[in-house]
Amino acid sequence: MSFKVCNIRLTKEHLQLDQKRLNEFLETVEVKLTSSNFVTTNSIDYWSVLVFYEPKFGLQKSKGTIGEDAIPEQKDLYLALKNWRSKKAKELALSHFKICYNSELIALASNKPKTVWELEKIKGFGTIKIKKFGDEILEVVNSF
Repeated sequence: MSFKVCNIRLTKEHLQLDQKRLNEFLETVEVKLTSSNFVTTNSIDYWSVLVFYEPKFGLQKSKGTIGEDAIPEQKDLYLALKNWRSKKAKELALSHFKICYNSELIALASNKPKTVWELEKIKGFGTIKIKKFGDEILEVVNSF
């Protein structure tokens, strides 16, 4: 079991973004246990949330690999996405991680977004990345 600590800052400029990040993370995992505490400091007050979780659908984020218990279609999609990323990185003369992180590929393989709207819900896929690579990613995902 893995865990993650998320802080929800209560200032206007941070609250919505922190909540969005936590919600995006929670959509990609199976929550086992949570705990929260209100923290007061001299500079900022925030909620600290501890989440114990398991990856969804047997996909593992550790070292960017897929778990043994992932279904074959997820493994195949993950490998297809890695292959696409490799070609795209070579084409653009960029490092692989500048296209997509392994954790993002795992999230794509587990959630299988079919539309741009669904792609926007996956952590790491904002306006810029979707504009650059969204159509190609959806093409790969929709081929499975």
